Amino acid sequence: MSAPLELPTLVNRAFDVSRRSGYASFCRNETGRLLATLAATCTGTLAEFGTGCGVGTAWLRSGIRGEATILSAELDASLAEAASEIFADDPRVEVVAADWSTLSDRGPFSLLFLDAKEPKNGGPDTIVDLVEPGGVVVLDDFTPCASWPPIFEGRVDVLREQWLTDERFTTVEVMVASDAAVLVAAKR
Repeated sequence: MSAPLELPTLVNRAFDVSRRSGYASFCRNETGRLLATLAATCTGTLAEFGTGCGVGTAWLRSGIRGEATILSAELDASLAEAASEIFADDPRVEVVAADWSTLSDRGPFSLLFLDAKEPKNGGPDTIVDLVEPGGVVVLDDFTPCASWPPIFEGRVDVLREQWLTDERFTTVEVMVASDAAVLVAAKR
């Protein structure tokens, strides 16, 4: 087995902040590498709803190019403050302590990264106007599913089904690890 790929410096800093804060819920490296790759294709403003301590934001920042910027919202003010420290000297990243819905006037976004559980009822109807045409939505924290309709914990996964069938988006489920998947949806 080969050694794990080196992490970007900013991602390591975010992991350090997470550890010091006692925050254990963060973007997996597999998802982070996908985020960095997608961020490298975007222009304009990228957004993240649910910053935590900034690991996902750090992955996005490691990929952006040109004049692209990142806006990240975290409802928990102490987590937002911890994440803000990572990006204090970076004019291309703004972390705000706010509910995601307060940022709707800052869009549309070229890429939007969010936990599948947030925003509540975060189906396509809630998100469609927040993403520019051709923009990408990345929904994290799915368990891989090979069945149709998609099943999670013995029930139809309605949120996943909505995203995979919504005609305003072209959506694919991507396994990033044997136990983790994301949905990647491009707005038509």
